[in-house]
Amino acid sequence: MVSTRLRVKELLRERRWTTKVLAEKTGMSESYLTHIKNGTRRWNEDALKKLAVAFELEPIDIFENGGRIFASGADNVPKIVSDDASLDLLVKVVPVVGEIPSNPSAHNNKLVQLTTGHKGEFVPTFGSDDDAMFALHLQDSSLSPTFIKGDYLIVSPQVWTRSGDVVAVEYGKENPAKIIAQVNYTNDFVVLESVNHKSAPIALVRGKDTFRIIGKVLYRYQKLD
Repeated sequence: MVSTRLRVKELLRERRWTTKVLAEKTGMSESYLTHIKNGTRRWNEDALKKLAVAFELEPIDIFENGGRIFASGADNVPKIVSDDASLDLLVKVVPVVGEIPSNPSAHNNKLVQLTTGHKGEFVPTFGSDDDAMFALHLQDSSLSPTFIKGDYLIVSPQVWTRSGDVVAVEYGKENPAKIIAQVNYTNDFVVLESVNHKSAPIALVRGKDTFRIIGKVLYRYQKLD
């Protein structure tokens, strides 16, 4: 599980600040900051932004496990945080699932979370308010070197896709398959290419073959141990 606790205690120690100093810098109360520091109370988006400003860090760097615990993915998968370090971000935690949900929704994702052995596991995300978003925990390295076992792929059904995007897709009629692939659109075909280019592309005929884009892969989270 990827922790959503904040490493406020560690950052205070590094800077030799007291909770009182942090309270002065953020405008938040000492008691509230003590709760956040000890993990006895949930932080919110506003608190995360204020802490990021006070510590002069990007929001993702304040999460527990020591700084930037995630790496961005392939070139066509965006970075977690933009290079301008903008703090005007939506912050959500999304459920971890062990397989791609057929019909993603807040309710269905929780069911898949339970049935695939990830009860109570969530990851933080930024910049999207899609309630159907989920974190696919890769169980093997069949997509390596692009994605490897243990990676979390953040998938949003709400985001529109275009050629070149990496997506979660379902195709086939009798025994539909759900995969992560790079999608390319032409006038007559939808072409699914393996993200590591180790297998032949799948060409689906528009209006004939059954396929459905489940969601776009927004980010790859890779724990750096």
